[in-house]
Amino acid sequence: MTVPGVLFLIGLIIAGGGAVRRILLWRRGRSDGTGGILAALATVPARYFRDVHTVVVRDGRAARMHIFAGGGFVATCVLIFVVHVLGATAPVFVLATLLGAGVMGLGAAMAWRRRRSGRPSRLSGGPYDLLPYALGAFAVFYFAGTVPLLGESDLDWRGPMGLALLPLGVFGTAFLLPGLTIGPMRHAFAGAAHLAFHPRAERFGGERAVTLKPLDLEAEKLGVETPQDFTWRQILSYDACVQCGRCEDACPVYAAGGPLNPKKLIFDLWATSAGDPVAADYAGHPYPGLEDAGAPTAAAGSPVIGRPGGIAEETLWACTTCRACVEECPMMIEHVDAVIDLRRFETLEKGATPDKGAVALETLAQTDTASGRHRDERLDWASDLNLPLARDRRRFDVLLWLGENAFDLRGQKTLRALIGVLRAGGVDFAVLGEEERDVGDIAQRLGDEAGFQRLAEENIATLAKYQFNRIVTNDPHVLQALKHEYPAFGGRYEVAHHTTFVSELIETDALQLSPIDAGAVTYHDPCYLGRYNGEFDAPRALINALGLQRPEMERSGPRSFCCGWGGGAALTDIPSKARVPDLRMAQAKATGAESVAVACPNCAVMLEGVTDAPLAVVDVIELVALAVTVGRAEAAA
Repeated sequence: MTVPGVLFLIGLIIAGGGAVRRILLWRRGRSDGTGGILAALATVPARYFRDVHTVVVRDGRAARMHIFAGGGFVATCVLIFVVHVLGATAPVFVLATLLGAGVMGLGAAMAWRRRRSGRPSRLSGGPYDLLPYALGAFAVFYFAGTVPLLGESDLDWRGPMGLALLPLGVFGTAFLLPGLTIGPMRHAFAGAAHLAFHPRAERFGGERAVTLKPLDLEAEKLGVETPQDFTWRQILSYDACVQCGRCEDACPVYAAGGPLNPKKLIFDLWATSAGDPVAADYAGHPYPGLEDAGAPTAAAGSPVIGRPGGIAEETLWACTTCRACVEECPMMIEHVDAVIDLRRFETLEKGATPDKGAVALETLAQTDTASGRHRDERLDWASDLNLPLARDRRRFDVLLWLGENAFDLRGQKTLRALIGVLRAGGVDFAVLGEEERDVGDIAQRLGDEAGFQRLAEENIATLAKYQFNRIVTNDPHVLQALKHEYPAFGGRYEVAHHTTFVSELIETDALQLSPIDAGAVTYHDPCYLGRYNGEFDAPRALINALGLQRPEMERSGPRSFCCGWGGGAALTDIPSKARVPDLRMAQAKATGAESVAVACPNCAVMLEGVTDAPLAVVDVIELVALAVTVGRAEAAA
């Protein structure tokens, strides 16, 4: 065996010991069924090249660097083992090793340039800054140690060249091979295992896995208190974080200076889960406003949330659950699931929901509405509309879910527009009226799973009395609950957002629109309609059908910026340096548009709440209703 082979084999042995240690750390979490290990590992290549690669290529510079550095490293390691450990020195293997080392060296140069020239501020420093040098040292050492094999000889390792190369070999090999399991490169090992044993296997293959896993209310403990209350798959996922900071860039709360940095949150969850000093050596940005908080120091078995020792309460409740972090994470980590699990314990076991959130939950429990209004007042605003009630019809085509908009003046304006459009399209619809309860979204996101399940079961019992084909709602949060959360309790319905449904009316010629003059309109993607439910096209198609200019905001589509309402953030009201809706309105203004169109009543409230708002805020359906009115006037003329 050659000197490079010996060094490589020692590195592999140390890495193997580190792998065993990491697996034991992951297994501190509770079991949720392992399944077939070999079958799970076999899924890794497809999941990496199909699902992970889709996210990685959004940053072209990083993608190219990973192809050369990561791909070159993996190929070179396999060939080093074949050539230097197994002794297969046929020219084809030797040349392939040299080629792999050369590709890896190019990747090292790209990694160095990325961290030195135009370096994204989101990237963590610390040991990660040594990575380009380790890659380069590894590539140079094994390239130089392989070249002599072309002449069927070996390098004189006691000579000047050999003695000069050995430090490079030791540094590069020690950093990269043991580093796979006990150092900064551990994300490669943990990341591969994470793909194999992902907590949400349904995410792979193109599905939007957005349903929260129901909580067993008969369990001994509700939610997550200590790190060991997470499943082992979740703990593994926190270990897979690469500190790239894409989630940090995407987070609206972090951008507003709120006490949340999703990158640090994931690393803190790993630090508390494993008590790992490597993970505690965080080299990125802190939580804004909590710069002096430092790393969690809670011992195993101690609560995750609560200073000193744990993660600050403000961090947990600042999250809007918008899933921007999840959408951007190349390691496919589920940040929002962790937040909800922790909130469940804080709410159900400790009663520690922040004041306004606690009031909202109490109000829901007493009145079945988040606003505190009695259900029999839900139709007071619509006395002149003669809305058909489900209890009088029993069978109809569409159930129109009014939601909490019915108790809000702004929401009532949008509902009036929607009802007018449905009638213009000849839709056979009915409403539940006082039988309709809140769907429980706000309770679920604030951690009150018991309250959510009660509301879900009662709404499902009500819906069972009627025969209808679809439910239509203008609230993406209602859409999310009815479509994705209710099936776990037996409520399976076809649910459509109002923009999707009205787009279908236009496509089938059931509704005709006339162009209107409303100036340039930029569209704001609601998080729960876009990232949660994948509907990006229908609202834009409606605006286009009206003949309006539609400049896009820089943050749009899957990368849209949150309005700041979701996850109960409007109720928990955690202080920040700026307001999320203020930042979003500034992004809308930058397009040069005269108004911003929304497709969510909560977005409308948040954006209209921006002081000195430079743009008018209008729901897409209000524009459609205007077009219907214009069309009728033209027909009458």
